[in-house]
Amino acid sequence: MPRNITGALILALPLALAACATPQERCISRNTTEFRTVNSLLAEVEGNLARGYAWDERQVVRSRLAQCQTVTTDREGKPVVTTYGCWRDELETERFRVPIDPVAEARKRDGLVARRNVLAAGAERAVEACRAAYPEA
Repeated sequence: MPRNITGALILALPLALAACATPQERCISRNTTEFRTVNSLLAEVEGNLARGYAWDERQVVRSRLAQCQTVTTDREGKPVVTTYGCWRDELETERFRVPIDPVAEARKRDGLVARRNVLAAGAERAVEACRAAYPEA
C-alpha cells in the first residue's frame, strides 16, 4: 500500500528528543501527536496483514548463573572481596506470534486510514502555524 508522503514528512519533522528540540520542533510534536499515533497504528496493522499474524510480547523470568561478590574482613581487619557463583533472576521480554482475523484487521486498517485522512489536514495546518510562530534561522 502506498505511503502518504505528507504523513511521512510530518513524521520526520519532530525530533525524538523533545528536551533537545527547538521550540518549533516541540510545537510540531505537541500538535501532531494523534496524527503520528494513528500513522504508527496503521503501519502495525498493515504489517500484520502482510505477515498474516501479529506480534505480542510477554515478560518471562529466567534464572542465570552470575558472579556475585561479597566483602569480608581478614584477621587484620582489612576488607577482602570474595567472588562466587550465584543464581540471579532476569526479566526478559519475549515476542511471539498471535493469529489474526484478516477481515477484522482490514476493517481496522480502513478505519485508521479514514482517521488519518481526517487528521492530515489539521496536522498540516499545525505544522504551518508552528513554522510561522517559531521560524528557524
